Amino acid sequence: MNHDAYTDDYLAGILQSVKTIALTGASPNPARPSNGVMGYLLSRGYEVIPVNPGQAGKQIQGRTVYARLADVPVPIDMIDVFRAPEYLDRVVEEALALRPLPKVIWAQLGVRDDAAAAMAEAAGIKVVMNRCPAIEYPRLIA
Repeated sequence: MNHDAYTDDYLAGILQSVKTIALTGASPNPARPSNGVMGYLLSRGYEVIPVNPGQAGKQIQGRTVYARLADVPVPIDMIDVFRAPEYLDRVVEEALALRPLPKVIWAQLGVRDDAAAAMAEAAGIKVVMNRCPAIEYPRLIA
């Protein structure tokens, strides 16, 4: 897939089809973008599960934090990646070990790794990179 541009239908289809989102790199700090995006997605009715090994067992926005994707006790529809680009391949590798597989890996603004995206897509997972669902949702859905 060409990750330089996405159609509005592609993005809207993802945002309308997912329910459970694992947010990797979740921060308890309200000043951090991951915290704001988590709150926004929760306010739109998504089940958002924070993932951050340094915060595991604690709460972020009233939700229990898990250390790894494998620790999340429910199936994940979408993984929202708030990690540096050099970690995207590791997130994809973790995602590929999940059963069932997530439907989508969404990498936040500034996060792009075409090789990691190709690995996910080869397994049938949709990929979005260098976009923010909290920006796309009000533009496409609300």
